[in-house]
Amino acid sequence: MQGRLLVWLALLWAGAACAAPADTLHVGSKRFTESYILGEVLTQTAAQAEPNAKVEHLQGLGNTAIVLAALQAGRIDVYPEYLGTIDLEILKHTQAAPLEQIRRELAPMGLGVAAPLGFNNTYALAMRGGADGLTKLSELAAQPRLRFGLSHEFIGRADGWPGLAKRYGLPQRPEGLDHGIAYEALMQRQVDVIDIYSTDAKIRQYGLRVLEDDRAYFARYDAVLLYRLDAAQRFPAAWKAITQLEGRISAADMIAMNAAAEIDGQNFASVARDWLAAHQPLAAGAPSAAAGQPAPVREGLLAKIFDKDLWPLTRQHVTLVLVAVLLACVVGIPLGVLAAALPRLRQVVLGLTGVLQTVPSLALLALLIPLLGMIGTAPALVALVVYALLPIVRNTCTGLLQVPAGLRLAAQALGLRPMQRLLQVELPLALPVILAGVKTAAVMSVGTATIAAFIGAGGYGERITIGLALNDNAMLLAGAIPAALLALLTQAAFELLERLANRAPSQRM
Repeated sequence: MQGRLLVWLALLWAGAACAAPADTLHVGSKRFTESYILGEVLTQTAAQAEPNAKVEHLQGLGNTAIVLAALQAGRIDVYPEYLGTIDLEILKHTQAAPLEQIRRELAPMGLGVAAPLGFNNTYALAMRGGADGLTKLSELAAQPRLRFGLSHEFIGRADGWPGLAKRYGLPQRPEGLDHGIAYEALMQRQVDVIDIYSTDAKIRQYGLRVLEDDRAYFARYDAVLLYRLDAAQRFPAAWKAITQLEGRISAADMIAMNAAAEIDGQNFASVARDWLAAHQPLAAGAPSAAAGQPAPVREGLLAKIFDKDLWPLTRQHVTLVLVAVLLACVVGIPLGVLAAALPRLRQVVLGLTGVLQTVPSLALLALLIPLLGMIGTAPALVALVVYALLPIVRNTCTGLLQVPAGLRLAAQALGLRPMQRLLQVELPLALPVILAGVKTAAVMSVGTATIAAFIGAGGYGERITIGLALNDNAMLLAGAIPAALLALLTQAAFELLERLANRAPSQRM
């Protein structure tokens, strides 16, 4: 009864944490620099126009599948997207469709397209600058030894690698690389060709050669807003201000904003604020946000670790781990008892929990979002519980099987019923082994909880995702170091519990 109550309370807390307040406009963004910046532009524009409404930016929500699921579930109201992605990836068109057709097909889904922002950020392939003579995509077919390092989303998209390879007859097999580190891999000669966005700031910084799409494969990727149709009615002033961004962000503006974040080290909010100050009319007498500001200085590692968000991120991360491990114990220990008691089910239980470990985290999250109808804490908790089950189930089963048969017979001879033998004899004797499994699950969960940032649940993963997007090693370490310290503290705490558990039987003797 207590176990069921704990599960119910934990899920109730998770649902409350994930509920989207009706008076809050939620802006989403994907996990790359440009999307972060555009999300901030939308957030700040809406906040200035409708001060009585709350505006929240849920940033770095992963790939198209995750952020679209969040939009359809009502967890976000709007996010920056690209017309080619909507057309070919979301609506699954094989050829580019007119904007009005796209709007008609999105309407039954409760979605709409608005405010083309003014620039086209299409896909392209790029190589290091050099004298090998390659300038066109069609010339790649004759170079089978070239190493392709492409983003995972580009490899899997219908309008990405599969169609590109077919159109140009490319024989290469690409390796998956996160977009944030692809440029470094290219410059270190670990790969020869990468996929880029045409507004990436690092194209010019690294002197890359963008290959001509001589067979016109890539569609236009005009930046637009993908939104819930009810958002305009719920937040009329904010929506009016957002739609006034239409046509106001040029490709040069976007490249400059990307460079400010990736090269100059400015944070996304500052980049968006500076652009708005320079490109939107200010109220009479209002000072420009950029006026009188010193040149941005890239913060060091310690400054990024001990930033003002350290405590909120720590609280979110610890909460995720504690609740996930608690729920995994509530589910996993009874499963381990069942596996130990019923030999015929043992391999089935252990096999199923083992298979769950093999499901890729982002794939699991993408499946859970539409299933649960939300992003944030609830799907993150379910994923963490799934990944924590195996060591708890396996150690519970192993610990119970290691209880000496003589002690079982003695307990039976004393007249103890099966449940009494389990609770008063077998589980206490198996407790050290069970705790070892819980310790393993808890330490693993500290690291696995970083995936929560991909769906807006917070934690140290937020810093890691931003570091990946910017290829900022200091920001990566600012998330990884606290997570590592938390894992060490977790292990130390469980080792203390294991000593106490090992000491208890000897004291009873």
